[in-house]
Amino acid sequence: MKIRLSFLGALICWLLFTGSSIYLLLVQSYEMKVDFSNFFPQLCFTGFVLSTFAYYRYIITKADSLNFTDLLWKVFITGLITTLISLAIKFFFSIFANSTLVESPLTVNFFYNILLGLVVIFMISTLVVWKRLILYQKSKNLLQLWGFFEVALVGSLLFDFFGSTFGDTNFRVALVILGCFSLILVFNLKWVAYLNFKQKWKGILFILLSAIYLYHFLLNLAYFSSTEVLVIDLFDRVFTWGLFGFLFFYAIISILVTLFNLPTSSVFEQKLKEALDFQKLSQSIPRGETKDQTYEILLDSSMSAVFADAAWLEVKDDHGTSQVIRNLKDEGVDDIKSSIKSETIKSILNFELKNEVNPGKLTDDLKHPQFKSIIALPIMVQSKQLGYIVLLNEVSEAFNREMVNIITTFVNQASISLENLSLIQESIENERYKEQLKIAKNVQKSLLPTSLINNDHLTMAAFSMAADEVGGDYYDILEYKKNRFGLIIGDVSGKGTSAAFQMAQMKGVFHSLATQGISPEEFNKQANLALSKCLERSSFITSTYFDINTDKSILHFSRAGHCPSLFYCKNENTVNYLECDGMGLGMVRNSSYNEYVHSNTVNYHAGDTLLLYTDGITEAKNQDGEQFGSERLKKSFTTHASKAPDQVKEGIKNDLSEFIGEMIIDDDYTLVVVQFKGKEKNG
Repeated sequence: MKIRLSFLGALICWLLFTGSSIYLLLVQSYEMKVDFSNFFPQLCFTGFVLSTFAYYRYIITKADSLNFTDLLWKVFITGLITTLISLAIKFFFSIFANSTLVESPLTVNFFYNILLGLVVIFMISTLVVWKRLILYQKSKNLLQLWGFFEVALVGSLLFDFFGSTFGDTNFRVALVILGCFSLILVFNLKWVAYLNFKQKWKGILFILLSAIYLYHFLLNLAYFSSTEVLVIDLFDRVFTWGLFGFLFFYAIISILVTLFNLPTSSVFEQKLKEALDFQKLSQSIPRGETKDQTYEILLDSSMSAVFADAAWLEVKDDHGTSQVIRNLKDEGVDDIKSSIKSETIKSILNFELKNEVNPGKLTDDLKHPQFKSIIALPIMVQSKQLGYIVLLNEVSEAFNREMVNIITTFVNQASISLENLSLIQESIENERYKEQLKIAKNVQKSLLPTSLINNDHLTMAAFSMAADEVGGDYYDILEYKKNRFGLIIGDVSGKGTSAAFQMAQMKGVFHSLATQGISPEEFNKQANLALSKCLERSSFITSTYFDINTDKSILHFSRAGHCPSLFYCKNENTVNYLECDGMGLGMVRNSSYNEYVHSNTVNYHAGDTLLLYTDGITEAKNQDGEQFGSERLKKSFTTHASKAPDQVKEGIKNDLSEFIGEMIIDDDYTLVVVQFKGKEKNG
């Protein structure tokens, strides 16, 4: 909206200026008795200048993304259009040189006003661009100075209302004031340093053409001024000379400073590229780059930094040796290795570097048909040589100390990035492992019974704790028919997720076989056959399976290599281990396993208690390395056996905790307490 209003205002002011100046010319030519002075045309001209300034200020400010050369291009195009139109006007006057048409004051003033409008547009647009360049790196003082300069320019427009001419003292004083501001401002050229070599040449061309345009327009204005028929002569104004002087001198100073900066452009660009390459290396891991991509960035950045003609990078890791080669064939690498004389470089290439190296020993000359200079640096990660980078040049003594320092910086940053990548990958693996354990733990919880039997025949309590977030201990009970229960406790070899999933296989086998009501011996035989097909070769399961007949008060059991259970007889007040030979499931994976299967039978009475457990309890150690052992467990059970199952469980846990003290149990441990109530008597 502001752009449109300012454009419309500039157009209206120019039309009014042109119309009023022509009218004033007619009044003067025909000596009309009309009270009309040049105040109104001057006012319209001032409005045209201010509206044009507002228009270009909004345009340039809106185009904030334009770079320096784009801004200068805008000046060049505006000047080119203005120049072409001014040449067309001059051509018109040259064709009709002897005609009364071009000698007419009306024609001269009309074309002059057109030229005047175009010149003002060019000068104001150039002023706004110069302002953008001068204020590239703003400071409070610079902003204040520019503000004063703009006020002085507006003041010069108002000063021109009084009709002072070039020869007047006031005119010269006003011009000196504008000149002082201009001299201070024209040396603000910080933007030049941020141009590359190509941009500087473009900048010189565009600014030089802008200066030529200014000179050309000044000559045109001088030509029209010499006709002495102009109603309002812009050539005789403080504003014109002040603005022209500022624009012209800033152009000249810009050209000179840019020329002086040309020799250092390549160095600046090289340093800038090194900084960008360093930044690229620093950001390679946050951006998600892989190791191979980091190696590529390192090699390309290093070659560019030291102007290498060829290079290769070699890395050894757990996956073997990998190479990245530039401008070399595979056989060329071997040829260069054979032509190396430096023992230090040889040790780097053979991955035998043990200590820090003097930077001066990282470069050497080569006796090679093509390449004459070499620089080699090790890639170290966590004080271990992971690889090396080799850079080659076809000129002898091509690599200096500064180049060594640059490449060392690149390699160090790459090493940090690689180390960070390793840590990130390790962290990701840990998180993945934790997530797997979490899933497996949930699976394990779902495998253990959520509720235990508590009826007229028996009551139970159980406790299970995994040492490694997920354990391989398993227990379960199933009433496969009325008053007949299948009870099992098992311990899968190993710990962690694999043990938990093998525990799931054991649960499936238990539920499948127990519901068939088969004997404990047959249970172990079929369980071994089934598990032998799905267990890992190095895994096995120890278990004890009980068939509880509450109608007859009989325990029939078969042990598959598991810890012998403890049985408390209330009538005799004794505690004994239930002995029965047997071998773990999956240890022998053929029919000969059946030879190791045995069973036993025990009669129980009301108040008797059965304790099932895993070896995590008996093998728990105290600070002296002494195990809790079978005898301590038997003694603890004897102490608490006559109590309710929950109290038995808690009593044994407390005795175990007191024994180990602050030590941590490094195995899964499980307790299952079954207390019998005997047969229900009929009234």
